[in-house]
Amino acid sequence: MASQNKTHWLLHLVFLLIACTTILPIILVFMVSVTDETTITQNGYSFFPQKISFEAYKYLFLDSMTIIRAYGVTILITVVGTIVGLMLTALLAYPISRRDFPYKNMLTFFVFFTMLFNGGLVPWYLVFTKLIPLKDTIWSLIIPGLLLNGFFVLIMRTFFATSIPMAIIESAYMDGASESRIFFRIVLPLSTPVLATIGLFNTLGYWNDWFNSLVFLTDSKYYSLQYLLNKILLNIQFLSQNSRNTNASQIMATLPTETVRMAMAIIGIGPIVLAYPFFQKYFVKGLTVGAVKG
Repeated sequence: MASQNKTHWLLHLVFLLIACTTILPIILVFMVSVTDETTITQNGYSFFPQKISFEAYKYLFLDSMTIIRAYGVTILITVVGTIVGLMLTALLAYPISRRDFPYKNMLTFFVFFTMLFNGGLVPWYLVFTKLIPLKDTIWSLIIPGLLLNGFFVLIMRTFFATSIPMAIIESAYMDGASESRIFFRIVLPLSTPVLATIGLFNTLGYWNDWFNSLVFLTDSKYYSLQYLLNKILLNIQFLSQNSRNTNASQIMATLPTETVRMAMAIIGIGPIVLAYPFFQKYFVKGLTVGAVKG
């Protein structure tokens, strides 16, 4: 009994240390973001800054409407993309998980094939700008590359095949239930763990995406948050590399370059951190069960 208690406390200590290694860097980034730029230059990073300054956040929010609009765009594409992507993934994964589906092997091969090969960047761009005119639309941030993922389809397909008892489906058939009723009233409610897992992956993918904005957008009103922050960072780097110019050197003298980078990180990760508690309950179960070969 004593050895079990020691093991119990040892595990708690290990997990506490792991938690600290993940939380402390975030705290440090925040403290650096509210530190005076001169203090950072002289003393480096610190958990206890000698002088507090919010100049980095003031700089980022000089045009507050731009940041707010980017937040709105990112939240919109994350919510819509995650919900639609989950539904499409489930609608494709469920049929190929059924042993009585005649085209199961062929469709599974097509899904797996997309994980190994693709047409390349140029054909991909042409499809979504010429064949499907998505350029400079909000859909260009939702559909290309993010809406349906072959790996997620195979995870969900394996979960359906290994965790949904066929006896339940057959019983529903005997009671006169249709395929759609079985899927929406029986299969999906029993698949909460894998839906939460894939939903979290989709959410992170949409929230962190900046590449689609770079490729498909010229209209700034559709810029996502990550792309906008990346653009600000590139502007700062440009000014730093061209500081020999008199005007650029004057700007750089008043620009909180280091603290702005940290403030951008805090602004970018803030809301997405709130999503983890909603997914944590199902995340590990959905990932491990869905990863079993079927």
